Amino acid sequence: MTKPKVIDKNSVVLASGGARGITAQCVVQLAQAFPAHYLLLGRTAIDQVLPDWAEADLDDKELKERIMVELVERDEKTTLRRIENRFKQIRAQQEVQATLAQITQTGATVDYIQADVTEADVLRERLSLPIQKYGPVSGIIHGAGALADRKIEKKSQEDFDRVTEPKIDGFKNLLTMAPVQSLDFLILFSSIVGVFGNIGQTDYALANEVLNKAAYQAKRENPDCRVISINWGPWETGMVTPELKRLFTARGMALVSAESGPQAMVDELTSPRTTQADPVQIIIGAIPTRPAQALSDVLKTHKISRQLSLKANPFLSDHKIGDHPVLPATCAAAWIANSCEQLYPGYSLFQMDNFKVLKGIIFNETLASEHWLEIAETEKISGEKIQCTAKIFSQRRDGKPLFHYTADLVLLAEVPPAPSHRLRDQLNNLEQEQIRSDALYQDGTLFHGPAFQGVRRVLDIDKNGLVLECFLPAMAPADQGQFSAHTANPFMNDTIVQSLLIWTQHFLQMPCLPSHLEQLTQYRPVVFDQRYLVNMQVIAQTETAIVADIYVTDEEGILYEKFTRLQGTISPLLNRFIGSKTNQKVSPTNA
Repeated sequence: MTKPKVIDKNSVVLASGGARGITAQCVVQLAQAFPAHYLLLGRTAIDQVLPDWAEADLDDKELKERIMVELVERDEKTTLRRIENRFKQIRAQQEVQATLAQITQTGATVDYIQADVTEADVLRERLSLPIQKYGPVSGIIHGAGALADRKIEKKSQEDFDRVTEPKIDGFKNLLTMAPVQSLDFLILFSSIVGVFGNIGQTDYALANEVLNKAAYQAKRENPDCRVISINWGPWETGMVTPELKRLFTARGMALVSAESGPQAMVDELTSPRTTQADPVQIIIGAIPTRPAQALSDVLKTHKISRQLSLKANPFLSDHKIGDHPVLPATCAAAWIANSCEQLYPGYSLFQMDNFKVLKGIIFNETLASEHWLEIAETEKISGEKIQCTAKIFSQRRDGKPLFHYTADLVLLAEVPPAPSHRLRDQLNNLEQEQIRSDALYQDGTLFHGPAFQGVRRVLDIDKNGLVLECFLPAMAPADQGQFSAHTANPFMNDTIVQSLLIWTQHFLQMPCLPSHLEQLTQYRPVVFDQRYLVNMQVIAQTETAIVADIYVTDEEGILYEKFTRLQGTISPLLNRFIGSKTNQKVSPTNA
């Protein structure tokens, strides 16, 4: 059963730092969707009457010139510090007043409470009347924060306190006013700096990581409360200085816009949840890229062991051929690709060549107690690329290796930009008959369970190939077992490869299973919760095999992956194991 809404018109939302900066932008967006009661905390004084000449639409240069005139008229010293302080005071008050006006325009009620979130007694005193007026707080957005960037050897105790106290002490003080058990939602504004770090921000990283851990504790102790710790990437506005913007740009990190960031927060808060296993720590914005690791000249070989089990991989119950779960070939490919990226920080999978299924891994009495992945470097250029071969094997009873999968890989420090791919001409008119996913997964055309049911519709199918619409909802990390999605996503890729099985079932009334891939080229990771178009083009077909190219694009036609000469083995014997109605043609139905 879907949970009730976490916010409505009667909610009382307390937001620290909520009158200025990115928190204010998010609160305004939330008020537009839910005109409730908003209590905004901030340190900016707004009781001072601004002079008539301090107009909000003045640019910074003109405003500072008028401030200088004001100081001269008062016979005060016109120092740069005096001008800057007066400038900041005016701009801060204007921003608070603008935020209050925007929220009021939504039909919501809003009170501004001037208080430092680190001062518990002041906070309690000044919030008492608003809470009496509107009722108890039902939701908290903790966005207060400060920066004092310096390298760690130059950090002072004052720097540390200035940065950590608003985040940590402020959070504790808010909970004295509204304990988590009384809340419908709790949103903490953290930062990716807490996860990835950043030069000069050791204290900021610490404070944000404390918030992340506090969020998990709050959720564990109060499962009915929607708890979210948003690890924001860098914004175009807010506390990101010009120096930080240049640093993020150099790292290739896109900045969160004033439009997309607030909407993402509102979407995350209000999206329906069907279980109590809501995500707690999330990232909104770009993840920093790691610099390419320096490589030695010596070619190395790495050997990694893994003990596979059904218990550790719950998704295997959704990938049975006959009575026994079988490891999807895409899981083996993902194990290889993701292990290589972990071995070589800063290098990303670009190509996987000559991937072969030699002996599939079946989860029955023949399952080996241990499997090995061996990665052998064949060529590497530090800062540019790594080439290696990989093989997954176990050990026979006679001690000899039993090889299951092999592949060659190319990892690059900088993957080329994604090209465009034009869909087949017959897609110009999508009003034709289409095949729905419910038909495919229910009539035996596809044997896959929910973890792999990413095909939404067959948009077009003929003797030359087909086009699929694919979308796979995000899976909980625990459900992904030992083959979690990283750059390579085995669950999405299995959905993509199902195109071969759909085609052979439709035209040949026989199943097929992937056995060899000449080349996979990946420009961008294929991820959960995103719609893709899969264009499968048949290259060759015999009684025993089908060979096809597959193009995976987004709705704009940007190419994410290309499977070159993917081969599927066709056999009528598979009819005994795959589906119960596979001897019938798939009949298109209206979408």
